[in-house]
Amino acid sequence: MQVKLISMFLLAYLLGSTPAGVWVGKLLYKTDIREHGSGNSGTTNAFRVLGKQAGIMVLLVDVLKGTAAGLLPLLFNVDLHPMIIGIAAIIGHVFPIFAKFKGGKAVATSAGVAIAYNPLFLLVMVAIFLILLYVTSMVSFASVTTLILAFFASLFLQDWIFSTMVFIIMVLVVVRHKENIKRIREGKENKVPFGLGAKDKQK
Repeated sequence: MQVKLISMFLLAYLLGSTPAGVWVGKLLYKTDIREHGSGNSGTTNAFRVLGKQAGIMVLLVDVLKGTAAGLLPLLFNVDLHPMIIGIAAIIGHVFPIFAKFKGGKAVATSAGVAIAYNPLFLLVMVAIFLILLYVTSMVSFASVTTLILAFFASLFLQDWIFSTMVFIIMVLVVVRHKENIKRIREGKENKVPFGLGAKDKQK
C-alpha cells in the first residue's frame, strides 16, 4: 500500500511538472514564454505571448494532467480521495522539476483535478469564471474570485477532504496572484482583448 501511495504521489507530481507552456513555446515557436509577457509559464501567458492556438494547447495539457493525476487512485485500485493525489500535480505545476521549479499559477491544473472528482461542480465554476472574465476582461480577477467562490460552494457538498483541498488550492492561487491583485487595486492589471472590461478600456 505504501509503495502504491508513494508511486501515485510521485507520478502525480511528475505529471504536474510537465511545463506545457515552456515546451510548446520552445518546440513550436522557438520562444521561451518565461522571457516575455508576465514571465509566467502558464496558460494565460501562453495565450498572451504565443497566440490563441498555442494557448489552447497549453490549456488542454494543463487541465488534462490534473485530471490524469486525480484518476491515479482508480488506476492503482486504491480507495483514496482523488483530490489528495491531485494536490501533488498542482504542486508540480507550480514548482516543476522539469522547468527549474518555476511554473504556472495552478488554475488550469486545479480545474483538471476537480474534473476527476466532480465534473458538474467544475462546470458550474467554469461558467462563473467565464462570466467574470467577460465582465472584467481580467483573467487574474476571474481566477482568484472563482477559487474563493469554489471554496464556499464546496462546503455545501459536505466533503471535508474536498473542501480542505479546495481551500489549500485557493490559498495557493491567491498567493501566486499577489502581484496581479496589487495591479488590480491600482487599476493597472492587464486585460484580455474581449469582454465588457476590454470595451471600457478602449473608451
